[in-house]
Order: sequence, then structure tokens, then C-alpha cells
Amino acid sequence: MLSPLSDPRPPVRPPVPLPTQPGDVPWPDREWPTGEVPPGVDLAPLMEVAFDPDGPLRDTYAVVVVHRGRLVFERYGGTLPQWDGSGRPVLPVTPLLSWSVAKSLLHAVVGLLVGDGRLDPAAPAPVPTWQDDGDPRRAVTLQHLLEMRDGLAFHEEYADPGTSDVIQMLFGRGQSDMAAFAADRPLSAPPGTRFNYSTGTTMVVSGIVARLLGPGGPTRRFLDERLFGPLGMTTATAGFDDAGTWVAGSYVHATARDYARFGLLYLRDGVFGGERLLPEGWVDHGRTPRSVDPDDGHLHGAHWWTRDEPLGTFWAAGHDGQFVDVCPALDLVVVRLGRTDAERSPLLRAWRDRVIGAFAGSPEPGARR
Repeated sequence: MLSPLSDPRPPVRPPVPLPTQPGDVPWPDREWPTGEVPPGVDLAPLMEVAFDPDGPLRDTYAVVVVHRGRLVFERYGGTLPQWDGSGRPVLPVTPLLSWSVAKSLLHAVVGLLVGDGRLDPAAPAPVPTWQDDGDPRRAVTLQHLLEMRDGLAFHEEYADPGTSDVIQMLFGRGQSDMAAFAADRPLSAPPGTRFNYSTGTTMVVSGIVARLLGPGGPTRRFLDERLFGPLGMTTATAGFDDAGTWVAGSYVHATARDYARFGLLYLRDGVFGGERLLPEGWVDHGRTPRSVDPDDGHLHGAHWWTRDEPLGTFWAAGHDGQFVDVCPALDLVVVRLGRTDAERSPLLRAWRDRVIGAFAGSPEPGARR
């Protein structure tokens, strides 16, 4: 029996307009156009806190700040954990693990396929095992999945492998075919009635993409040719499971500068290098708040997190404190990558707020190529 749960829908204010690339600022190609931190914006004390190995945020690997299209700050530090690089020092050329920032990259891939006319968010999700007569999951649409309001029973927590669906999917009995493992979950609420943050839901979407494009090589080529390549994300690599499905809930490696390129794509309303990559309105699709996360009160749109505040900030987020913040009102992208445990996440949120707030009201900076 399905629980008729419902959760609060957030108020939706008019979206803050997305800024266009300034006419005197070239798009990033092999190198970023650079500029100065605006007068009156003091990032030094904030970065000392971020890169203090004994400080409140613990290990910060990289911070990159792009303001009005120019790279105005970057810093790197620390060493990678053994499971992700055998203690290598973090440098500007070091590809870093996205964790769930990859979910927002998947949103872009779905947008490309929607623009091609190959996917329809309003249509029932094309999952083969849900098509039997009488299966209530036939009512789940791709839009429900993107909003994480699909109703699937998926337990997203990392403490107890015995009860955690995400641990079993990524590292246990579901790891060889993660999309199939996630799609096998029953409904615990009617589709559309409840928000449940779920890496399993993302893997269901990634499974849809894999079946449409072809698993493994064809999906990898699509990523390279339609997303990473046009953005100049030359360091970006996606991880795949044994079934050839991109593990889009967790696994992309790229440098901090390349994540900033992705943030700039969304800041520029899906345009990059003067060419429209994402269909008109797709960035608004991701950043429009639709749900309140009951665990922390954050607002979720469609595979992006967002805020109800005048700056219009929205962001991609990953485990251990990976963030790509996009702030339209300030024409700002802030990338922070590192390892900050969940208990310290409020401190990291406050630090991100202070970095963004430092740019509020800043004058036009002097710039250099």
C-alpha cells in the first residue's frame, strides 16, 4: 500500500535573470581570461580558513572563482586520499572527484537529448521493467525522476551498509548494474507527492540515457562530443559500471577549472562560446525550486539545488563538500572541492555564503587577458 505522503512546495519567486557574457570578455578556450578580484572584496581571510588543514572545513583541495566571465581567484592544496590517487598533491591539473555534482551534469545531458527531440520530460519514464500492466511505476515520468519526486523506496544514507540502498548500489550487490538495481525499488509514495533525494533515482535516469544512446562507448562519446568537448572540459572523464551505464550519481573526475566551465554554461543560460548548447529554458528547468528537503530545509529544483533569495544562487553539490555555486545577480561562479564531513557541512555552507556575499555590490573590476 502506497503512503499518500505529500511534502511542502516552496514559494516560487520570479527567477533572477541570467547574465550574458560581457562583450569585452572572451570565452574560455585553452586558457581562461583572467581578471582581478574587485576592490573591496577581501578573499584572503576566507581562503586561509578554507585551506587550514586544522580549520573548521578540514581538507580543501581547490577553490576557483569566476566573476563576470573572468577567472579572478584560484588556489589548491592538500593531498588526495589513498582511494583516489595514492596521496598525490592537488595541483591545477589534478582531476578531482565530483561525487554528486555529476547529477547536475546529467541534467545537462538530458537537456541535450530533450533539445534533440529524443526525450520528453512529461512522458512516462522509459524503463522496461516498469511497463507491465498494473505496475504503479508506469505513472512515473522523467520529470518526476529529475525532480526526485518519483516515489521510489530508496534509502540514501552512508552509515549502515545493511540498511543503505546507496551503499549497496555503489559498492555492494548492485554495483555491476546500478540502474537495474535502482529501478527494481518499489514505490513507497505516489509519484509526484514526495521529495526523496536519491542517487538511485539519478541512476534510473542514467539508465534511460544509456539505453537511448547505447551503453559504454556510445554514451562516453556523446559526453565528449556534446558536453565536455564544447565546454573545453578536456580533463573530464566519466565512470561507468559493468553494464556500461554512466554512474552519473557519483563519478566524474575533472579539474576545478573544468567544473567552473560547467558552472559558466549554466550561468550563461546554456550558451557557451557564443553557441547555444542547452535548449532555451533548460537552465530555468533545473534551478526552479520544487521541493523542500526535509533533512536540512534546502530547496531542490531538478537535479540542482537552489535558494529562495534575491541573488538567485543555485548549485551542484557532492558528498564531502563538493560545490559549484552559480550566482546570477553577481555574475559569479564559485567552485570548492575537498573533504568536509557531514557534521561540518553547516560551517561549509556559512563559508560559501561569506564568499558569495563578499562580491555583493562590487564595482566593475579592472581586467586583463
